[in-house]
Amino acid sequence: MDCNKSSQRGTFTALALDHRQNLRKANPLLASDEQLSRFKLDVTSTLASRATAVLLDPEVSAAQAIAARSIPNNVGLVVAVESTGYTGDATARQAQIIPGWSVEKAKRMGASAIKLLVYYHPDSPTAPEIEAFTKNISNECDKHDLVLMLEPLSYSLDESKKLSSEEKRYVVVETAKRLAPLGADILKAEFPLDVTESNQTLWKDACEEISAASPIPWILLSAAVDYEIFVQQVSVACNAGASGIAVGRAVWKEAVMMDGDERIKFLRTTARSRISRLTSLCHALAKPYTDFYTADAPFGWHVNY
Repeated sequence: MDCNKSSQRGTFTALALDHRQNLRKANPLLASDEQLSRFKLDVTSTLASRATAVLLDPEVSAAQAIAARSIPNNVGLVVAVESTGYTGDATARQAQIIPGWSVEKAKRMGASAIKLLVYYHPDSPTAPEIEAFTKNISNECDKHDLVLMLEPLSYSLDESKKLSSEEKRYVVVETAKRLAPLGADILKAEFPLDVTESNQTLWKDACEEISAASPIPWILLSAAVDYEIFVQQVSVACNAGASGIAVGRAVWKEAVMMDGDERIKFLRTTARSRISRLTSLCHALAKPYTDFYTADAPFGWHVNY
């Protein structure tokens, strides 16, 4: 595990900026690669120093951030490998790698880790296919000595309705049981209940279920919830065994509709304050990854490496 993606205590705050089509839809002014890249570089250069890692896409931001020297030396670079969205039916989703991209290329560009997003429902007919796909990417990461951050996203098997809170809890926990052992190093998990669920005792119980189900460190993704709600979720999740967070829009989403000086001012004030608070919260409460991984270097290790 490369410690430059974690705090000194072994906790994670990943600044998530691998969003693509949803940002273009949110603001038509970000439709061009140049404008979308500019937005991501503004956020990265302003906020990355307050995180332990930054998560970028290879299409418009990862290489550009390296070229612009927007990522501090002590901050890890996590690069997405999957195409935006999914193929197949809405109730039997499939995944694919970005055309022309690979784990090996991410290694060559200097990535610290790979992020793989898959849409997964344990009862979907495509579940075995997604499991095999995940294992294949895991093997590639092992081959190239890269950490794998796995992000499974849940979905309903009924197109006419979304998952209930109880159903989401089942899917998120069962997904941790099935996918986390396939070779990933960090599980980037959804909050395991519907956002409308206000009972924090249920929050704690559900997050503890993820901790019990996952043999690897798990971090909570923000899923575009409002910042104050995410702060509450983070506190509960970290006290229940999470090792940190991956946070995007909860910190910077207002900036999507801003430009120029207005954007920079917001990022330097409100957004920077938000991510600093979240990083401190994780540092204080999250479970260190060293509780999962230990290092042993016996003499002669280099022979079979």
